[in-house]
Amino acid sequence: MAAPKKSFKRVQIDKTMATIVLVVSAAAVVSAFSLVSIKALISQHSYQSRVIAQQKVALRVAKADVTAAKDLSTTYSAFNGAPINYIGGSLTGVGPQDGDNSKIILDALPRKYDFPAVITSLEKLAKDRGFKIDSLSGTDDVTLSDSVASATPVSVEMPFQLAVTGSYTSVQDLVGVLDRSIRPISISTLQLSGGESNISIVISAKTYYQPAKTLKIVTKVVK
Repeated sequence: MAAPKKSFKRVQIDKTMATIVLVVSAAAVVSAFSLVSIKALISQHSYQSRVIAQQKVALRVAKADVTAAKDLSTTYSAFNGAPINYIGGSLTGVGPQDGDNSKIILDALPRKYDFPAVITSLEKLAKDRGFKIDSLSGTDDVTLSDSVASATPVSVEMPFQLAVTGSYTSVQDLVGVLDRSIRPISISTLQLSGGESNISIVISAKTYYQPAKTLKIVTKVVK
């Protein structure tokens, strides 16, 4: 049995419905793509806004650092160029108290552990003043030689014991010299024995060194 033929009107309706389905499907696809695109754009805009905000913060810090660097350079030049240093020595002299202020500071608190250098310095100091050195000792902790720089360095004690013999006047001079030493020396105990012409002095003291300070530059990831 033959299928009934569709009327012209029915055919037109079917075509119209097919067209509507295609249009609606296309519109749905476009809408979905638009929504995804809009979401991606919003996310990108939010990320870029955070990046720009951090860049502005970094720029402000950089400008402040440039200003601080200029001020530091000016201050350092004035500090280090004085003809008479902070301990009364000459800027161009070669004596034990001579030299620019930056050298004095580095000598006062070295950034590396070097106990043999401390012993040599104390030995020279005593001999230059005519003392007979009875003993000069301490603990050379080689593990401290590997001290590394840090962001918050602290001073480290280096104890030593010095025993010398000399006149009463020279003993007074020795104590004064230790007190005026470029390198900080803290006397813990001091023992005297003998007479006015020949006095033995035993000193237990400590000096210091301080590891270098590091400058930490960080990179921040914006998420």
